[in-house]
Amino acid sequence: MRILGIDPGLQVCGYACIEANGGVNPTLHEAGVISTSGGKAIETRLNQIAEDIDSLLAKFKPEMVAVEQLYSHYAHPRTAILMGHARGVILQRCAAASIEVKSFGVTRIKKSITGNGRASKEQIQRTIKTLLGLSAVPEPNDVADAIAAAMCCANTMRINPRILDSRFRGNDPHHRGGG
Repeated sequence: MRILGIDPGLQVCGYACIEANGGVNPTLHEAGVISTSGGKAIETRLNQIAEDIDSLLAKFKPEMVAVEQLYSHYAHPRTAILMGHARGVILQRCAAASIEVKSFGVTRIKKSITGNGRASKEQIQRTIKTLLGLSAVPEPNDVADAIAAAMCCANTMRINPRILDSRFRGNDPHHRGGG
């Protein structure tokens, strides 16, 4: 199963495409970032994200997309709102392409990858490097977060194979699973 992991952001979105074949560790096809110019109007930036997500979906043809849930710190509500705009565009483009989306909280992703829900960014990067046999840690953090989201989705499906079966439930094209 091909999974596209996305770490949503208004200026930088990390993405990673993995192939999860039921084995212990998935295969990484590609990872990178899509960026928007901070000087442009928000609607222009959101449109660029939508176009870039459409391109990624067409290129990789994932069966599932794993997206990091928003984390809102009380001291930075504006950041969460801006990220929410980007996340909404990502979810909408996946829905338009009839691709199921699974959302995972940051703590769940970290625990799935490292066994520790409070793991540092560096721990996540080192663990991904080891599990995927990469020559270097994935950078920037947005890329590592996207890989981690995709791997968490693959790990969740391995633990609960009914998630895989949910894609075929009733052949209802409007059915969307939660995460």
